[in-house]
Amino acid sequence: MKIGYPCINQTLDCTSSRTFRLASYSEERLIETVSLNLTCLQRILEYNVQNGLYFFRLTSDLVPFASHAINTYNWQEHFKTEFQQLGNYIKQHNLRISMHPDQFVVLNSPNPTTVQNSIAELVYQGSVLDLMGLDTTAKLQIHGGGAYGDKGSAIDRFADVYHNQLPDAVKARLCVENDDRTYSLLDCLRLHEFTGMPIIFDNLHHECVNNGEPMREAVEIAAATWQPDRDGILMMDYSAQAPAERKGKHVQSISEQLFHDFLAETEGLDMDIMLEIKDKETSALKAVEVARALGRL
Repeated sequence: MKIGYPCINQTLDCTSSRTFRLASYSEERLIETVSLNLTCLQRILEYNVQNGLYFFRLTSDLVPFASHAINTYNWQEHFKTEFQQLGNYIKQHNLRISMHPDQFVVLNSPNPTTVQNSIAELVYQGSVLDLMGLDTTAKLQIHGGGAYGDKGSAIDRFADVYHNQLPDAVKARLCVENDDRTYSLLDCLRLHEFTGMPIIFDNLHHECVNNGEPMREAVEIAAATWQPDRDGILMMDYSAQAPAERKGKHVQSISEQLFHDFLAETEGLDMDIMLEIKDKETSALKAVEVARALGRL
């Protein structure tokens, strides 16, 4: 099991998510910003290795406006060496990497422009993983999208876009995650049956929206959609409900007892766990100790 956290390290004095306003776009600013982001990403990865955190989600903002029409610069070629070096470090230390495009990526939107923008964003993020030379166990994670008053038709529309519009390089990395409002684990299972995409399981979302599956059974259902030689082992997101907040809101800091109970309930199941908890690496370090004590690492 690998345990990690998404995008931002709150201990270090840098960010890999620097960006700027679209109105102030220039190639010079783009080059400067991407250079700073990649330098910080190397520092974050080194911190993670030093602290036993072997799962990390890269920020979508690594290359600002990468999927926007304004950005015509060949940043892929400009930063080719830097991406290769990052990828070599990732592979050398056996890190698991993922990316999770923002909520505006909706493949089943009835709006063709939204779909095309979504595909452009997925192509960008997939190209980052490709430039790093990572195999297809490094994944792109999205949600099912909207139901638009007819979830069956929305699922069919997702499958149609998947098969007829997505490049193979994106399809090889794409995963779908159960969400906290619309797409349950069983809805994602239908998408898997239509596309072959593995399901990234989210325990908190499953608590919000489910069809009665106990937690262990739900993890087993999701894990069965992963082909180890192509996809690696199950990736999952872990969080807990923030007290006195809206349903599905992530907790500020990990409850070590709740995490212990989750690991005990899923004993014997192989997975890599992304902690969607607001204090990031602080909770991830605690989670590693809990998992180590249970012999899960």
